Amino acid sequence: MPRALKIGIIGDFNRSAHAHIATNAALGHAADALGWVVDVQWLPTLALAAPPPEALRVFDALWCAPHSPYQSMAGALAAIRFAREAQRPFIAT
Repeated sequence: MPRALKIGIIGDFNRSAHAHIATNAALGHAADALGWVVDVQWLPTLALAAPPPEALRVFDALWCAPHSPYQSMAGALAAIRFAREAQRPFIAT
């Protein structure tokens, strides 16, 4: 059975943002090349502002999405802090 990863993308998905479409495509291509299954979930920054983002524990890795501004910078920063303190794999672009 292929390895499965659950990736949370911190950001406010915008269909007209080429960077957002490319992020989804890049994760799909990487998973295909590795023979893995990837479950990508975009995490709106307003939902991450308060309470602390404990719901992020279900993700294997977090990616802070390109193409800001974010609807809630506090939410984005809370998620980044969670990733750092919980020692979750994290990337920001």
